[in-house]
This record gives sequence, structure tokens and C-alpha cells, in this order.
Amino acid sequence: MSVIQELKQRLSQGSVIVDAEQCSPYECDGLSAYRQKPLAVVLPANVDEVKAALRICKAHRVPVITRGSGTGLAGGSLPLENGIVLGLSKLNKILHIDPLSRTAVLQPGVRNIQVSQAVEQYGLYYAPDPSSQVACSIGGNVAENSGGVHCLKYGLTVHNVLSITVINMDGETLIFDEKDDGLDLLALLNGSEGLLGVIVEVKVKLLPKPDTAQLVMAGFDSVSACADAVTSVLEQGILPAGLEMMDKFSIMAAEAYAKVGYPLEAEALLLCEVDGSYDQVKVDTQRIAEILKNSGATSITVSQNEAQRISLWQGRKNAFPAVGRYSPDYYCMDGTIPRRKLAYVLEEIEKLSQKYGLKVANVFHAGDGNLHPLILYDANKPGELEETEKFGAEILKLCLDVGGTITGEHGVGVEKLDSMCHQFTTPELEIFHAIKAVFDDTGLMNPGKAVPTLHRCAEVGQMHVHNNQLPFPELERF
Repeated sequence: MSVIQELKQRLSQGSVIVDAEQCSPYECDGLSAYRQKPLAVVLPANVDEVKAALRICKAHRVPVITRGSGTGLAGGSLPLENGIVLGLSKLNKILHIDPLSRTAVLQPGVRNIQVSQAVEQYGLYYAPDPSSQVACSIGGNVAENSGGVHCLKYGLTVHNVLSITVINMDGETLIFDEKDDGLDLLALLNGSEGLLGVIVEVKVKLLPKPDTAQLVMAGFDSVSACADAVTSVLEQGILPAGLEMMDKFSIMAAEAYAKVGYPLEAEALLLCEVDGSYDQVKVDTQRIAEILKNSGATSITVSQNEAQRISLWQGRKNAFPAVGRYSPDYYCMDGTIPRRKLAYVLEEIEKLSQKYGLKVANVFHAGDGNLHPLILYDANKPGELEETEKFGAEILKLCLDVGGTITGEHGVGVEKLDSMCHQFTTPELEIFHAIKAVFDDTGLMNPGKAVPTLHRCAEVGQMHVHNNQLPFPELERF
């Protein structure tokens, strides 16, 4: 019996999709430049069906690529031709809310924004808020360790998850929580990109809604002045709930799309939000406005009510689709750098933009140095995607050169495999592979993602040798 026949026999009717047209929506995630039709798409209706599907795939040696809402931007859920896509969209129930302990137990298909909506009646909310929170799922958030515009104060997904339940290729249930002694396996599962197990349940921490929040929007006549202002705010001991930055192109695109009142004359924009008690917010808002004015802000707007605060955020949260209106395609990068290097890195990205002749929009989490440059290109023009990829690789190399890392919240997927070879040494990569083998000795869970093979890194090293471009000395050892 084939793997498809057995899956159809064991799972509920309609759970196994093999028709090429019906499989098309699953052939890529948000990184649509890479596409591949899977052998089949499996949509289990419950956890028991997840277990059955995994056992069947193990018996037939068929790879399994777990998929949430498909909003990932690094190709983490890109299918394999000989593998199945295990979609968890039907596991979308909020299983339990405990307002006293401020926790919620969720299935992986629950959308991020649904959590805060469900607990609002208790005066609570879930802090991590990716820009895609209307669509992205909690399971995907955990797999990529997502952040959001409020991660500066409240942390990434890993800081807000209390336990994770996963199923391995044997169909066994494993629970990781804060009670684990020794190794922090709970943290390990956050950002594991589907390599270590299929997430079927997540317990998250809820926070009491602050009394109030206020947003300060400041325009600057230069990107460097805006970047320096970020440091000035944090040096004063103020920890904003959110601290986001946009360049001129992003400002213009977001304003044309959302019409929220962004200053179109500004070269750069800073959005700084504080929350807490009414008295503290009032004091912090005044201090921030003064700091930004002294840092060279050419315009300052302070939200006067909740509706205006939410409206001003809408431009930032819709920046990606807004920029997409100006180009047939865009490539969203994700790297993290020390905050003190913001001005320098943004200047270097502009030089790279001129070098490649490709427009870039910069919109990012300035508070923690997590950059999201959007490279605009046209995939219909021969060779332009390849140039865009080279451009993106240079941005990631730049992040490494200043002491940063190649990803902040989008993960590695297939997009950054070669850049992983630049960031990590051979012994470090061997450790990653050893961890993978402990959790998945079959190698069937999302193979070819996140951690490159040593052979691949050797080829990347040879490529750089051939081009006389050795960005890191350790490549000589491959």
C-alpha cells in the first residue's frame, strides 16, 4: 500500500489532498520566489490524526513539512517533491483560559490576534504581535520565534511561552515546560523551524492590559539622525513598549496605503510608544518628546486618544503590503545588529542599493536592531532575482561584520542556508546536526531547512575562494 493510500485509509475524509490544483496554495510560503508542489497535503482534524500521519510517513520514509498559516518569509515550509505538507489549520481551538494564573492553552492553528481578542474580557492580552498577526498562527510563531512591534519591552515568543507539546516521528507526545531541569529545552523548541517535532499545543503567558498607552511620532531630516535618536531614548533609561523606524520610501508607501498622517517631508520616521499607568505614561511621553526634539526631530506628533494611537500604528503594520504596491515583487530580509551600528548599516545598505540598481525600503524594529530591508525587484526580468539574492546576502554579511546575526524573527528556512555557513563554524554546525538527530533520528522532519550540511558549506567556501571573496577566515577551514 502506498503512503497516499494508507493516509487516506487512516485519516478522516477530505484530509488528504493530492490534486495538483488544490495543492497549489501550499507550494510556497510568504517567500514566493521559491515554489514546489508536494507529493500531498495532509490536513489532520485532531492530534490523533497528526500522530497517525507521522507514523505512516516514517514507515514509508516520506519527509514531513509542517505548515501553519504560510505567512513565513524564509521558505521554512517550502515543500519537497517527495514529501507531504502537514497543515495544522484545523487545529485551531483555544483549549483553556485561566484569567487568575494569566495563561491560555492553544492549539497551533489559533491565529495570533485571536488570543488577545479572546482574553480581552478579563483585561488581559498576549504581547507578541507580529505585523501578520491577523493571519499568522501561534504554532508558526513558536516555530520561528516571532517578535512584533512590542517585542522591545515584552520580548519575543520565547519569552511568552510556558510550555510546548510536540509529536515526534514515532507519534509520541513530548511536553517541554519551565519545569525541565538542566537544559532549557523549552527555549530550544522556540525557533526550531519544524526540525524537532510537530507542535500541537502551546501554553502562553498573558499580561494585564496597561492603564493607557501613548505613541510619539517623530520625523527627521536624515536617517542617521533618526537612528541616533533611538540610542538617545534608551540611554535615558526609558524602555518603550515599541520603538520602530521607517525610511522615506517606507513612509511614503505606508501613507499612500493607510492614510494615517505620516510626515511625507521627513527622510526618516520614529514611532515610540510607552505604556503603563496614566501618570507614568504622561511623564515618559513628555521626556521622549523632549529627547527627540533635542535629537533633531523636525516634527513631533503625540497621540491624543486610543483611536489615533492605533491609526498611527496601522501605517507601520501595513508597510510590507504598502511597499508591494510599488513593485511586482519584493524580497524581505531579516537581520539583527547592535543598535549603535544602525546609522552605519543603513548608509551601507543604501550604497548596496546603488550598486545593484535595486530600490530598498527600510522598516524595522529599531529598539532591538532587527532590520527588515525590503528589496524591490521584478522576477519577470531575467537575472533580477539572482541579483536580488546577492544583494540580500551582502546585507546579511554586513550584519555579521558589525557584530550582528543573520536573522531576528523570520528564521533561516531555505533563504539563509548559505549565510549560516558564514556565521557558524564547522564544530558549531555539527552540534546543530547532533541536536537534530536526538529529536529526529530519521531526518524526515523538514529536511534541508535551517541548518546547512557541511558539504553545502564546503561548496559555499569553494565558491568564495573562486571569486576571491572570503568574508570570514573560518571558511578557509571548510
